[in-house]
Amino acid sequence: MEIDLIFKIAGIGIIVAIINQLLGKSGRDEQALMVTLAGLVIVLLMLAGKISELFSVLKRLFSL
Repeated sequence: MEIDLIFKIAGIGIIVAIINQLLGKSGRDEQALMVTLAGLVIVLLMLAGKISELFSVLKRLFSL
């Protein structure tokens, strides 16, 4: 796995956690939840290509 991808995911996680804490402290819990969900969707979209590559490698490995 590429180390850049891990750093990007960690960076997104840190940013989302900080924004979530700030919004939670100011009483905007609904917006904090939306930021968390948006961060999750962004990370899943980043990982979708890598998961596709994994399945194609497994398909070639087992000659399916």
